[in-house]
Amino acid sequence: MPEWLSLNWFWPWQIAAYTWGNPWVLWLLALLPLFLFLRRFLLRKKRQLFEVALSLKTFQKDRRVWLRHVLKLLWAMAYTLFVIALARPQQNNERLERWTEGIDIIIALDISESMQIQDFKPNRLEVAKKVAINFISGRFQDRIGLVLFAGDAFAPLPPTTDYDMLKSYIADLSFDLIPKGGTAIGSALAVATSRMMDSKSKSKVVLLISDGENTAGNIDPETASGLASAEGIKVYTIAVGRDGQVPVGVDAFGRTQYAENTLNETTLREIANVCDGEFFRATNATALQNIFEKINSYEKSEIKENRYVDTKDFYHIYLIWGLFFFLLWLAAKSSFMANTLED
Repeated sequence: MPEWLSLNWFWPWQIAAYTWGNPWVLWLLALLPLFLFLRRFLLRKKRQLFEVALSLKTFQKDRRVWLRHVLKLLWAMAYTLFVIALARPQQNNERLERWTEGIDIIIALDISESMQIQDFKPNRLEVAKKVAINFISGRFQDRIGLVLFAGDAFAPLPPTTDYDMLKSYIADLSFDLIPKGGTAIGSALAVATSRMMDSKSKSKVVLLISDGENTAGNIDPETASGLASAEGIKVYTIAVGRDGQVPVGVDAFGRTQYAENTLNETTLREIANVCDGEFFRATNATALQNIFEKINSYEKSEIKENRYVDTKDFYHIYLIWGLFFFLLWLAAKSSFMANTLED
């Protein structure tokens, strides 16, 4: 069966699904009632009279007289379908290809004992974990890895685009993953650098989060930052925690215990300076979130798009139907349905 012969083309949902190449043409449909009115008005003016003397009894009602309206209906259908064809009904199949020249990012996170301090609620590590997860959720196709450090440093996850696995791992982090005490900032940066040695990415970034100075590890921060700089790695350092009296837990009676805390920013500042990054200080959870949002705005991946639009026209369907009804109208004008005195 020919494609145009289906009646599905006339369903309202089918018409509503179209986009229109010439949508302004559809306004011509509003002229259809005007045309019908003018035709009736003009025909009444020039109607021919045929004088005949007949009695009223000779006139009988015949339902066949209603067939005269078929002509008007066929003409209206042909007009409507021609207008629809001129408006060019079409459907667009849009395909979007999107890719990115992503950034390799490693989050180096301090999980030493001092990250249990409760000047951030519930503690520094839990807030840092939450903010890091939010940061990962906002990235698109960047490869993100993780380095953890305390007295030692290791990389449990290399840069990956499996964000669900990465966020799940961060959510389950605990302080007992590295038994050795201390803060090995230099080692953490060296491990992050080694993970990026083979990276082909144009941009390589390390987010180093710590609350202390370098007190452990087998490589000093100065040497590690020099290696990172040589590899073209940009390092943002974030110092978390407040100075002064900070809560460190409760005693046997449930009373909050406090300890004196002093954060030495010098090491983190020097690393950021050598590695063309920036140093930040976060004294509360909100400040830490704002820092991550700022870094997120600094390091944007270059996203490229190719958009393909496949347009299929259906005007020929309605043009064929319009011609069909127009030919029917012409044929009907020569039949008994026409009034030769008027039409």
